[in-house]
Amino acid sequence: MAKVIIDAGHGGMDPGAIHEGRMEKNDTLNLALAVGDILKKNGVDVVYTRTDDVYDTPFEKAQIANRDGGDFLISIHRNSSPEPDQYSGVESLVYNKQGRKVQLAENINSELEKVGFRNLGVKERPNLIILKRSKMPAVLVEAGFLNTAADNELFDERFGAIAEAIADGVLKTLGEDGLLQLEQQEDETPAEKRYRVQTGAYRNWAYAENLLRRLQSQGFPAYILLEDGLYKVQVGAYRKLDNAVQMEKTLRDQGYSTFLAM
Repeated sequence: MAKVIIDAGHGGMDPGAIHEGRMEKNDTLNLALAVGDILKKNGVDVVYTRTDDVYDTPFEKAQIANRDGGDFLISIHRNSSPEPDQYSGVESLVYNKQGRKVQLAENINSELEKVGFRNLGVKERPNLIILKRSKMPAVLVEAGFLNTAADNELFDERFGAIAEAIADGVLKTLGEDGLLQLEQQEDETPAEKRYRVQTGAYRNWAYAENLLRRLQSQGFPAYILLEDGLYKVQVGAYRKLDNAVQMEKTLRDQGYSTFLAM
């Protein structure tokens, strides 16, 4: 199963950038949790360096990531400039422009550009501790400028789309690396041989459709399968049992009754 470490930049006594009472540490935590939630719903094992307002040094955060291990480390931040409204856009920082982390950074930037941000590119930052001390490919994402009104407006109005864009960049990279079986990817495993998570079975189409819409509105890859005279609402179609089990756990945590089907 693919595994991603997500770091919400700053925290606790370290607010990060501040502009007109807005603190970077709050934006990064909200976005990190939203991105992680989407990744978990897509079968990725997610570990956070923090889930509330606490402070750890960048070195300690790198140690947390190294201890848990993962395919990638994503550190989420907001940028800042000397003067308000001086710059606008997103950029991703890497230790150096070598290896898988560069493709991850480019994929994330590309997806965020689709949301409406200006793409400022991928830049090397070998002096950043969390990038330098991480034992896995690591990317620090600067999700717009905290002291630029246009970026804040986009961040607030399209928050869900921004979280999905970062998650999509990660999922695309995992798929390219062969670490994650994405639903849209074709493989040689017949559909009937895949593991699916079932959340309901109805004789009435309307009931099945209501459940389908609720699941899809929460970001789950749900669909309806007509089988044995029943409309079965299912989520995912996984080659690996571990991915299906992770999805089942996520659905149960959201209050759904589930069982695994094949």
